[in-house]
Amino acid sequence: MAPTVRAQAPSAETPRVTNAKLETRTVSGSLAAEFRLLVERQAGPAWIGYAVPQIPGEHSMCCGNYDDSHSGCGGCRLEARDAGANTTSGEKQTVKLEGPRNLLVLFRAEKGAVGKIRAFSEDCALDAGGLPFVWLTGVNPAESVALLEPFVSRWENDSHDDHETRHAALMVIAMQDGEASSQALEKFTAPDRPEKLREQTAFWLGAARGAAGLPLLTRLAKNDPSAHVRGHVAFALSVSREPGALDEMIRLAKTDAAGYVRGQALFWLAQKAGKKAAGTITAAIEDDPDTDVKKKAVFALSQLPKDDGVPKLIEVARTNRNPTVRKQAMFWLGQSNDPRALAFFEEVLTH
Repeated sequence: MAPTVRAQAPSAETPRVTNAKLETRTVSGSLAAEFRLLVERQAGPAWIGYAVPQIPGEHSMCCGNYDDSHSGCGGCRLEARDAGANTTSGEKQTVKLEGPRNLLVLFRAEKGAVGKIRAFSEDCALDAGGLPFVWLTGVNPAESVALLEPFVSRWENDSHDDHETRHAALMVIAMQDGEASSQALEKFTAPDRPEKLREQTAFWLGAARGAAGLPLLTRLAKNDPSAHVRGHVAFALSVSREPGALDEMIRLAKTDAAGYVRGQALFWLAQKAGKKAAGTITAAIEDDPDTDVKKKAVFALSQLPKDDGVPKLIEVARTNRNPTVRKQAMFWLGQSNDPRALAFFEEVLTH
């Protein structure tokens, strides 16, 4: 029997899916029980999916890419060697004036087990490769989080086989709107959870959760017992669009007890640029008690836009009292290929 080919308009109830043996079912009881029965009955490969509210913002997820925009793509193939590749559906693409409201959550089941978890924005067209595609309606968002949490908990076992599914499950929880998602993410950042899980949760708090994620991210920056995790939090703060994230990065750069964390915060501050960032980096070169942190701060200056960074590097090379710091500034000036650096070297060599 040939697969049913359907194209649906995007909504919370019907995905835009083609090349699929599409079956729609309403969840009237427990999502976990319904899902378990569906997975167990799949001898061959099949996709099972549903929609949940997506965290507000211009988050586009299509073809395996996460992007803070709503540029979208033509569509995605779920199967074959080019799974995740763009498709050209022939549909006229439109530019949306607001971010997607719903997130499509898909599970690939085969032989009674889930092998893949994928997520897409509601405006992404999907090609199911001719496989059965069971679409569940009436899903409670809190039950969606409860369904995904056990996949994330596989971090406890550190099994390479589960790498993709646990990362995908965490990403879906972070992208899903609602209090249940926030509570799950808070649990994942508890000090007794694996460091890698705390680090990845921090990333999604910064990248996806916006204002809702910043308080938890700030708490991690202040209280996580691992310097390595706090260093990763500095990166997570750098990808947040919230104004308060920059202030927390500056606090980390100035006051964290670990030199490693201060150095990481300085590096990511340089990527943000701006007067606040440059001032913090310059202050670290003068005031931080750790020479290694001073060297990282000099490197951070080299990452600033040249109009900001090169003059400050020249000033450090000319006036800093620490010879190691001056040498580091000279090195990065040499890497800049900037005529002002060349003029400074000529001045040093001819006097």
